[in-house]
Amino acid sequence: MKKIIVILFLLIYPTNSIAHIGHYIKYKKIEMEIYRNGELIGYNHYFFNRNGKETIVTNQIKFVVKILGATVFQVEGYSEEKYIKDQLVSYNSKTLQNKREKFVNLKFNEINKKFDIKGSSYNGEASTDNVIGNWWNHKILQASSQISPISGSIKKQVVTFVGKEKIDLNGKFYEVDHFTLKSKDMNIPEDKRLDFNIWYDQKNLRILRVSYSRMGNWEYRVKNFE
Repeated sequence: MKKIIVILFLLIYPTNSIAHIGHYIKYKKIEMEIYRNGELIGYNHYFFNRNGKETIVTNQIKFVVKILGATVFQVEGYSEEKYIKDQLVSYNSKTLQNKREKFVNLKFNEINKKFDIKGSSYNGEASTDNVIGNWWNHKILQASSQISPISGSIKKQVVTFVGKEKIDLNGKFYEVDHFTLKSKDMNIPEDKRLDFNIWYDQKNLRILRVSYSRMGNWEYRVKNFE
């Protein structure tokens, strides 16, 4: 049964895909809210700007975790992805995580057709089969590895189709496909591990909800599209 599900997934979501920027042509903004243990703690917003063949996707993220009034974890960051048609040509991010600075500077190398990465956790080359690990891009469900949007590290992943479901999001019901996205090696330290549930609206080609457990139960939920 598992083999049948995997084959079906490959037929519906071919892995040799490109960024599909055209799928987001109608969007100017995607707003996501961040919850921890059911409490709203921050936001993750994406903005789309276009100029001819060029598309720039910017991301603003901020959240604060407090316990008994004391801040125990906080993140604030900004990033910019630049595409020419469907090709990612650059990605830059700066993130302040508990007062620790993290960054990624990525460029597409026209000569060897690879990404050159300088990041707080990785420096080197990467295949263009990798996708930036942001939640606006459904290509993350098709890739075998992703680049951390915060540190530049490369993480191999396995995506599994769980089944079709119906979810309630802000009082509106959606027919969605439920996936899990996990690290290929689940023996790595928990704070480095990928272990997500993702609900994807195939009809409109957008990720609506993401959840995971790490120091509590987290959810990223779409609040608004423009």
